[in-house]
Amino acid sequence: MVAILSILVEESVKKVSLRSLCGAALGLIAGFLVAKLVADAFLSDILEETRISLAVYLVTYSIPAYIGIKIGFKKGEEFSFASLKGASRFSAATENPKILDTSVIIDGRVADICETAFIEGTFIIPQFILHELQHVADSADSIKRTRGKRGLEILHRIQKQVDVEVKIIEQDFPKIKEVDAKLVELAKKMRAKIITNDSNLNKVAELQGVDVLNINQLANALKPVVLPGEDVSVKVIKEGKEPGQGVAYLDDGTMVVIESGLKYIGKNIDVMVTQILQTTAGRMIFAKVGGDASGGYFYPVNDAMGQSAKGKR
Repeated sequence: MVAILSILVEESVKKVSLRSLCGAALGLIAGFLVAKLVADAFLSDILEETRISLAVYLVTYSIPAYIGIKIGFKKGEEFSFASLKGASRFSAATENPKILDTSVIIDGRVADICETAFIEGTFIIPQFILHELQHVADSADSIKRTRGKRGLEILHRIQKQVDVEVKIIEQDFPKIKEVDAKLVELAKKMRAKIITNDSNLNKVAELQGVDVLNINQLANALKPVVLPGEDVSVKVIKEGKEPGQGVAYLDDGTMVVIESGLKYIGKNIDVMVTQILQTTAGRMIFAKVGGDASGGYFYPVNDAMGQSAKGKR
């Protein structure tokens, strides 16, 4: 009889998947643990007669064990090591969530930074940010429409990157009208950081205790260091705001305001740095033409005809 029963059990087990068996075993263990907690809490001090105690204990352990096996058997098919691995990876990624605002998405540099793997964690994109991008992309203004489409393309580019986890969430705050205020509220709720290049959002978020990663600040930190007193070669592009000023730009886009530089528009000249102004929006350099600072000569590298020129103050 025992042999026949063993054969029947063996044949039945062959038809059951390993995941179901593992689930049933875990369910059985869980059922026994629940039964033990119930027995220790309610039965140990009440039951004294041996026969009655044995029957009650048998029922107490059998019912949770049976329920555990049934649940574990059914849920075991849904279990997979691949999903567990993906869940653990997502859990690790969501430990450091970051929310992207509209301006930094349209800016596009965040996608380049993602490719370098300098930013870790999950990128959170709220639906209200997607709606704002879509609204900009559908604008009647051609410039706004181009910016909106660029933002959507940047998001698509970030999503395709293997090492970046992008999560779009439905969370919204209907009572809050401004998008920036919604971003700050969402960041506070999720304990997330905001990635932006908007200096105003930067200030508002920091005032409310939200950490901000400002792309402009990162770009400024990576620019070559120029110190007061150093000479740089620039090309004067346009007139400055103040009378007589000229404006030039370094290769990294830093604006150089040149005192008495108006007359050198269109020329490459050597200037000496006098002051550096650093803000959250960027860096600005103030300079004087080389001869203005030293009292000697200034040397434009070349004039509009490509010929060298030399002048006396």
